[in-house]
Amino acid sequence: MSRRTADAVAWLETNPALEELAEAFPDEWVRVRRGLDALIARDDAEEIKAYITRVSQPEAALPGRSRSRRDRLLAEVRRQMSVAVLKREILSATTGVSEGRVRFNLINGYVAQRLLFRRGLERKPVRMGVFRAVWPLLGQRRLLMPLVQRRGIWCFYSKPLITRLARLIGDRSCLEIAAGDGTLSRFLARAGVRIVATDDHSWSDSIEFPESVLRQDARAALRAHAPEVVICSWPPAGNDFERHVFTTESVRLYVVIGSKHRESTGDWAAYERQDGFTMTADDDLGRLVLPPEVEHAVYVFRRRT
Repeated sequence: MSRRTADAVAWLETNPALEELAEAFPDEWVRVRRGLDALIARDDAEEIKAYITRVSQPEAALPGRSRSRRDRLLAEVRRQMSVAVLKREILSATTGVSEGRVRFNLINGYVAQRLLFRRGLERKPVRMGVFRAVWPLLGQRRLLMPLVQRRGIWCFYSKPLITRLARLIGDRSCLEIAAGDGTLSRFLARAGVRIVATDDHSWSDSIEFPESVLRQDARAALRAHAPEVVICSWPPAGNDFERHVFTTESVRLYVVIGSKHRESTGDWAAYERQDGFTMTADDDLGRLVLPPEVEHAVYVFRRRT
């Protein structure tokens, strides 16, 4: 390793490209390739899901801190390499583009912009009737999510979804955690919900955080605001903050917008470990999260009486 360990740790925090990682750590790149080849050869769906969940967490969040700093560094290098490979494979499988830049053509880009955005990448509540009529006509619709996810956009919210969520929350105080650019809170506030948007701003390299999104991690936000309702849209898989929702006494309702696939989003260990709330997958609400190809899901947790 050409860099001192401390310099290498700082370098990894800049999220270097796969090619840079492979060049700086060739031995680790060989290990990662061999491991992935063996994983694919075994073709075990559960093992692959477990692998994806594991590499979604930074090395510092995993057990085994008794190892040397160098060993932890190399483990984090291998993790970042694995994530980079998986992202490329998912992009290729989703878009059919394995090389070069992924982009809409002029017509598809114009229609998608008018359908989903107010201006730039500012999302708007989507009219379901128009969406159902126009969306199937877009020949490049599978390119949409790979293009916008790099800017922290994981879904789009329909007008009926916002109406239903506002009705579910009612006049209770509401807190959005991991709010990103605050789009969901902005829509709900316009629908009359008393809501505060918070985020720890850890994704500042890809998300532009407006002043309306308070810089607070989830645990601090829960303590500071003592909300009756909490909402979170696409929490990262295996995150370490959702568990605090279930131990906050003021919370009566928790709504998670995520995926039908456990390995994609949410702290499922916390969901299944807690016993203070009932958990329901609301399929009607899930169908109102767009686009449908992503297989969104909405999970509703209600405190037991």
